[in-house]
Order: sequence, then C-alpha cells, then structure tokens
Amino acid sequence: MIVLSCKNICKSYGIDTILKDITFSINEGDKVGIIGSNGEGKTTLFKILSKELIQDDGEVFIDKNKSLGYLAQHLALDSGNTIYDEMILVFEDLIKLENKILDLEAKMNEPYDEKNAMYHEKIIKDYGTAQDIYENRGGYTYKGEISRVIKGLGFTENDFNKLILTLSGGQKTRVALCKLLLLNPDILLLDEPTNHLDLEAIEWLEEYLKAYKGTVVVISHDRFFLDSVTTATFEVINGHVNCYNAPYTKALDLMKKDRETKLKTYNLQQAEIKRQEAIIEKFRSFNREKSIKRAESREKALDKMEIIDAPDKEKSASKIKFEPSVKSGYDVLHIENLAKSYVDKKLFSGLSFDLKRGEKIALIGENGRGKTTLFNIIMDKVKSDSGVKVLGVNVNVGYYDQEQTNLNPEKTVLDEVWDDFPELTTSELRGFLGSFLFRGDDVFKEINKLSGGERCRVNLLKLMLSKSNLLLLDEPTNHLDIPSREALEDAILSYEGTLIVISHDRYFLNKVIHRILELKEDGTYEYLGNYTYYTEKKKNPQRFEAYEGLASGKTKTQLNDEKKKKKALDKEAKAKQNDIKTIENSISTNEEALKKLQEELCKEEIYSNPVESGRVNKEIKILEEIIEKLYEEWEEISS
Repeated sequence: MIVLSCKNICKSYGIDTILKDITFSINEGDKVGIIGSNGEGKTTLFKILSKELIQDDGEVFIDKNKSLGYLAQHLALDSGNTIYDEMILVFEDLIKLENKILDLEAKMNEPYDEKNAMYHEKIIKDYGTAQDIYENRGGYTYKGEISRVIKGLGFTENDFNKLILTLSGGQKTRVALCKLLLLNPDILLLDEPTNHLDLEAIEWLEEYLKAYKGTVVVISHDRFFLDSVTTATFEVINGHVNCYNAPYTKALDLMKKDRETKLKTYNLQQAEIKRQEAIIEKFRSFNREKSIKRAESREKALDKMEIIDAPDKEKSASKIKFEPSVKSGYDVLHIENLAKSYVDKKLFSGLSFDLKRGEKIALIGENGRGKTTLFNIIMDKVKSDSGVKVLGVNVNVGYYDQEQTNLNPEKTVLDEVWDDFPELTTSELRGFLGSFLFRGDDVFKEINKLSGGERCRVNLLKLMLSKSNLLLLDEPTNHLDIPSREALEDAILSYEGTLIVISHDRYFLNKVIHRILELKEDGTYEYLGNYTYYTEKKKNPQRFEAYEGLASGKTKTQLNDEKKKKKALDKEAKAKQNDIKTIENSISTNEEALKKLQEELCKEEIYSNPVESGRVNKEIKILEEIIEKLYEEWEEISS
C-alpha cells in the first residue's frame, strides 16, 4: 500500500531551479535511501514532504491515517530542559493517564456509600478502562524505552539530567533523534542521522531502523549505513529522481547499466537525427518539387519524433591529490605510555604505538574518549599528563579539523587560501580553487556563508597545498557528498605519505585503512586490517591469527611451527598448573592432619601417657617433614 508519493514536484529559488520533475511512490514498510550530490535538493524535498516548504508545482500524497516525523540537520529544542525532560514530553498523554489512574485510586479508597453505588461502580469501571489503555500504550515500559534509546545513541545515565543548553551541536542533534525515535511515527524522514554518532551508536541505530515497523526514508552519504538499512535507493540528480529497487552498492550497478542504456539510446537517436537532417539537406539541394516535398515529409516526421534527453551526469568532484614536499624518515611517530585526564574525566592512559612511513591507520573509539585530544598532543597544542611522544626526522604534520576552527569566518574563500599560501600566483590559485569546485564569483563568498560541504572543500584544498608527509584527518568525510568522498579515498590511496584518520565512515575505513587502533581508557588495542576485519576479529579473536602473522612478514611454515610450539607450551603450562594444584591440595590436607595431631597432644589422656604421646609426636614429625618437602616442591615448580 502506497503511504507517500510525489508527482511532478517542482521548486525554484529565484532563477535557480532545484527540483523540476520529482515523481516517485513509497509503500508501507519500505526503507528508502535518498542519495545525490550536495546541492541537488534532497533536503528541500524533505522540507516539502514535511510541509515546511510549499512546492511551486506538482502534488504530494501522504496517507491521512499515517503520522510523519522529520529529523532535520538542524533542530530547535527547549534549551531549558534536561535531556530526560525532553524525552518525557513525548509521553505527556501517558503521564496524564498516570495521574488520572492515581486520582481514581484515591477515589476508590474512599469509604463505600451504598447510596452512591453507581458512582463507586463508575469509578471502578473507569479505573479498569484507564489501566487497560495505559498498558496497551506502553505505560509500563515507556521509561525503559527512553533509557534504551538515549543510551543506544551514545548518552550515559550521567547525561540524563544535563541541560540541553550545555550540549554541543552534535549532542543536540542526537537528542532530537532520540525524541523522534520515541515518537515512533509511521513515516520517518531522517536527514544525515549518522552525523555526530560514534560507531557503536551508528550500529545501534542500524539495528533499530532495520527492526522499525514503519516506513523509513533517509538522506545519507554513509554508504555502509545505506547498505545495512535500506532496501531501495532514490537518486536525486539534475532536478528529478531515479528510483532503484536495491540498497546503495547494488543500486550503483543498476545506475551504471541504466546510464549506459540511456546513453546508447540517446546516441543512436542523435545519429539518426543527423542522418535525417543530412538527407533533408540533400533533397533540398536538388531544388525540385518532388525532392522538396520529400524533404518536407521527412521534416514533419522529425518534428514528431520524441526527443530523448541526454542521460544525467553527476556533478564533478574536487580534484584532490596529496603530494609530500619531502620524504620523512622511516620512523614517523613513537608514542609510549601516554596519559591524559581532565578534572572530571580520564581520557586514556598507557597509550603506546609506533607509526612507520607510508602507513595509513585509523583511530576509533567512543565519542569523548580523547581521539581529537591525541591529535592535539601530536601537534603540541595540548600537553599530555605523562608519557612520551616523538616525531621522526623530516616529519611535516598537516591537520584536518572537523570543527573547521582554522577557517576565518570573515574572510572570502580566495583570501582564506591565499593568506596561507601567498607564494601562489593568481592563475595558480584560481586553478586550484576551480578544481575544488569554487569557480567564478564563488571564490568571493565569505566563509560564514558556505555550507558544511563547501567548508570541507576549503580545508581539504589547504591540506593538499600544505604538502605535508603526515596527515591527521579528523572526520574528513563529514558533510562531504558521495562523489567527494570517493575523490578523497582515491587521493589517500595514491598518497605516498603517512596517515592517521579519525572516522566513523565504515565504507571509507574499509577502502583506505589497513590498521585500526581502538582507543580505550587503558590504552589502545590494535587490529591489522580494515573495518570489516576489526568487527570480525572482535567477534572471533582466534579467526585471523594466520593473517596477522602473514601481515608481520612470516611464512606459513614459520606460522605452523609457531603454532605447534605454542600448542606444546600451552600443554606444558596446563600440566604445570595441574601439578601446582595437586601439591597445594596435598599441603592443605597434611596441614589439616597436623593440626588435629597437635590438638590431640593437648589432651590429658595423651600427654599423660608416655606411649601415646610418643606415638603422636612421631606422627607430627613425619607430617612436618612431608609438608616441608611439599613446600620445596611447590617453590621449585612455581619459580
């Protein structure tokens, strides 16, 4: 059953046409991913569906029996509320019902008056009805659901009472997402829901949405997330929508085949048009009545031909290429027993790792664990509490800041780049800006007027021009559309320098990373592979032992020999532990027997009888010798 559809939706801003022919339909329970380059109108489409904007033309149908919830990229919340207070607002009706039940309970406890029997019966009936409604609406479970959703999206119980006005922008977005999920609308519109979530929270959200009984429509550049959650893909391109009944990766193949077919059909028609025009021109050149009539006949046929539009072309992505100006030494970075805490929180301790030239590693961990702080320590912007940090010979660090704090909001794009790289000529600078999609008057836009994606491109251009041989990238794919992410991935794959990246983009991590460091409170845990390897390794630690050995340069024969040696050592260690346990049990048994003999020696019938006291003393001496030998044996085995 169709729950949402659009027919010929159009929307313009002045002379700029954003949407010109949007037509699609979505069935109940569908999970649809909306993709497309930045600026194609995806968010505009969501605003039209949620009635925040009115389309210029076309029709929108939403089943009147279905509720619709929309998570925008920027949401206003009551800043005076705590996180938990904001969630409770979702269940105001249930809370009113709770109060009504309490009121009815109080009335039921009033003394029974036979004259008002009908009144008492009505109270009992109303109480039973209210309780049934309360139970059916989740009255006994809603507080647990609030806790589950808040914790699932990365908050802790300590955060429940935090005022919203004290939260960061990313945290506020997570609060809005929590609230929307608790509202449980029939149709859920999500605009970039994975921004500001750590990996654990993203994975939780994936499972939540896969089990969601309603309809989900999500705008996302997170390709891994799209593959995991969605069953259909809608591509917004050049003002209209191409619909594919497949998740992102499978839809890519369908898009490619679709464009190839359309291009072939278009080229054939264009060739036929040129052929007909040449024939018409030839007939006219004969300048005879019969040939002119033939030319006119073919012209009429040509005019009636339904012209096929050229297939859509994706917007070009930035041309990114990272080239180090100098080659660093082989040892790029040495970190040993690094620790950092703030007054209210310990970030990490015992953090140790080495980075060699050409390595590309990812640093992952929960939000707030200190990943960005570690970058600042490497760049000497923050001091560690203890430990050692050593940069190698000829290491030049380039930093990509996800918060874009290194950009001056008052400067133009042109000045922002030129002030940092004054040696560039005008033509060189305009060429670089053009390759990052800043063309014409775009270069005179002020930084504070740019979108998140445009600011990312400015930062990436500055990073490219720095020619650094060690790149520290903090969430570089945030706000980038899919073509730009792919361009960045290609640039990193061909980069000859060294890289550490903080990222929650699992598709990106799978493509460019071969070593993952998971940051924990007590240090780092190393995984010699991409993100998929990391998740599999965590589930089954023994599965990739051979791979890790090969990654360290060992042959299969060496690995097998090591495996046999390890098995023999494990067997020997197990036997040793068994021997130790046996000796300890013997010591315990003999010491218990010794204690009993010593107690016997204190009895009058024993110590007053020379024969009996002699026997007991002899047995005590024997046990003491046995225990002494057992202790010697235990000491020898345990050492």
